[in-house]
Amino acid sequence: MSRIVLSHIDKFYGDSHVLKDINLEIEDGSFMTLLGPSGCGKTTTLRVISGLEKPQGGVLTMDDRTIIDADKAFFEEPSKRGLNLVFQSYALWPHMTVFENVAFGLKIKKMKKEEIETTVMKSLETMRIAEYRDRYPSELSGGQQQRVAIARAIASSPKLLLLDEPLSNLDARLRIDMRAELKRLHKETGTTIVYVTHDQVEALTMSTKIALFKKGEISQVATPLEIYTNPIDLEAADFIGNPRINFIDGKATFDGETLKIKSPIGDYEFGKEKMKLDEEAPLNQEFDVVIGLRPELVDIYTEDPQHKNTITAEVYASQPAGSESLVTLTVNGIEFLAKQIGLVDYDMNQKVWVVMHPSRMNVYNKTTGRLIKYAKVKHKAGSDV
Repeated sequence: MSRIVLSHIDKFYGDSHVLKDINLEIEDGSFMTLLGPSGCGKTTTLRVISGLEKPQGGVLTMDDRTIIDADKAFFEEPSKRGLNLVFQSYALWPHMTVFENVAFGLKIKKMKKEEIETTVMKSLETMRIAEYRDRYPSELSGGQQQRVAIARAIASSPKLLLLDEPLSNLDARLRIDMRAELKRLHKETGTTIVYVTHDQVEALTMSTKIALFKKGEISQVATPLEIYTNPIDLEAADFIGNPRINFIDGKATFDGETLKIKSPIGDYEFGKEKMKLDEEAPLNQEFDVVIGLRPELVDIYTEDPQHKNTITAEVYASQPAGSESLVTLTVNGIEFLAKQIGLVDYDMNQKVWVVMHPSRMNVYNKTTGRLIKYAKVKHKAGSDV
């Protein structure tokens, strides 16, 4: 296993500043996902860790051993870093069998034949492809080829496994299967994994930590649960979640103790203990806020539930989709989306009652875009924690 620390990493391509003062700690044995849209710097960060790119500034250590010190022009060779890299392309030798592809690196290291046999078969069994040992890549599906690429990467028991969008060439069903395999692989081997993706589902389902990138910077590092429940700013909130989060404009005042909000979906008050203290709201003056509310945290009723935070709404559109139903609602001239589990259908323009749960809401300062009030996650039915 391996602990990685990046300190003040800067990377330029000509005049383009692609990594801006990157600071990130990747804990020993963790599954760290670098998440963000195309061009945000996540792959460049992975390439710096691997040694494929040299930064112009900063220090990188692995297990407290200096790997990069840009100011001193010190860059340890990639071959000495104890890591393996899996790319988006499978990069398999077409003229070699599955066994030969996985064994290739071990032969280069002059490992004994009997040891190679044992090591390769263990890797193939871990990735559930042992029965394909004598097949050629052209005889395998895309998912099977990707498993071979990963088996080859883990055969040498690297301290660190780097994965650069390895599932992007697979269809939706294979991606689900491979996510399960990668999560199981991480649990079984304990290897530190750094995983690059623009797919939030991959990040949320597999990671122990997520580093969210934005325009060459890291905007937030947190667990999947925390990054989904409390995105650090409006851009992060808009990027994370499918269907996307509801944004509802409102007005707020803060007297130092209580945040009071007026909005089309109701008026709410929050004590300062629920606020993000390093992003304090302006004192004793009205300012613009944005309420963030996940669609799955909106409860719809066809009869008045007599709840204190109930508002009436009208169904604009209903989209039953088998396992879930998406319902667009209108209230006080605005639209917002609700998601219900199961097959539920409503008539167009049907009157419904919607229960709002203030504890589930994020509140952002509209001017700065930053989170000022945390939401609490709903772990199980009827229980906010």
